[in-house]
Amino acid sequence: MRIAVTGSIATDHLMVFPGRFTDQLIAEQLDKVSLSFLADSLEIRRGGVAANIAVGLGRLGLGPVLAGSVGGDFADYRAWLHDNGVDTELVHVSESLHTARFVCTTDADQNQIATFYAGAMAEAKEITLAATARRVGGLDLVVVAPNDPEAMRHHTDECRRLGIDFAADPSQQLARLDGQETRRLVDGARFLFTNAYEAALLQKQSGWSKEGVLERVGTWITTLGPDGVVIARAGRPVVRIPAVPTTDPVDPTGVGDAFRAGFLAGTAWDWSYERAAQLGCALATTVLESVGTQEYKLSVPDLLHRIGTTYGPEAAREIEPRLTGVSA
Repeated sequence: MRIAVTGSIATDHLMVFPGRFTDQLIAEQLDKVSLSFLADSLEIRRGGVAANIAVGLGRLGLGPVLAGSVGGDFADYRAWLHDNGVDTELVHVSESLHTARFVCTTDADQNQIATFYAGAMAEAKEITLAATARRVGGLDLVVVAPNDPEAMRHHTDECRRLGIDFAADPSQQLARLDGQETRRLVDGARFLFTNAYEAALLQKQSGWSKEGVLERVGTWITTLGPDGVVIARAGRPVVRIPAVPTTDPVDPTGVGDAFRAGFLAGTAWDWSYERAAQLGCALATTVLESVGTQEYKLSVPDLLHRIGTTYGPEAAREIEPRLTGVSA
């Protein structure tokens, strides 16, 4: 199964505030907030939703195609992606704009306040999938992850024209989309990814009920943080997958992207959605215990131990053969 991942490619500036954001918020003053948080640490890391998902898929041996727009400072990042099994021929390099920046502060409760500068993402709409589909012998699935909104529309429409299955992952861009745009990005998706808040926002933006969304997508996957994952399909019982627990959470940035990589790898291998989600949850917890969205180390014994402990030895036995040769 050949997967293309479209969306943001960015540099992450990750800071840690040792207190709690909520302690600094005064209910009567929320209409004129002016706050500054003194961070204890700063990590500068490679990131971006599409790149994070692609790296996860690459390390699992899927050889994904990454499609996004970057600035002229991309050379070292490109080499890193190649080393992690990602095809970058479809990455567009801007002549005038910087690679996108994600600036995020995380507090003691793992709450986050972030700002995202799109930069070169504005040119992502110039990328087309047709030539790459021919070059790689066809694409089986295109992930439409957060990106320049026009690029997201362009990629979704192109998938429909080419008859390629797509996964809708509008994520944080939902806040910028109106009802028509939201419906356009979701309608007909093989997979729809949201977290709990985005699930509610998507229904509000689209005007569709939960049942209405399920009538228009194949499978709706909602991540719930420490409460795991819900997988819903029209006319079928909801599947609930518990999260893989951790006693050492470090940074939640990129955890959802890691889940997507694991889940999509499992579906590429024709696993049940339950098994695919279990791998996704194990990979997500691995990232949760690391600083940076791509710097985590994959250890097959560790992944299998997490899976076996959380989901039972049968799950670990069924997953183990596909993890042979996983890149660390």
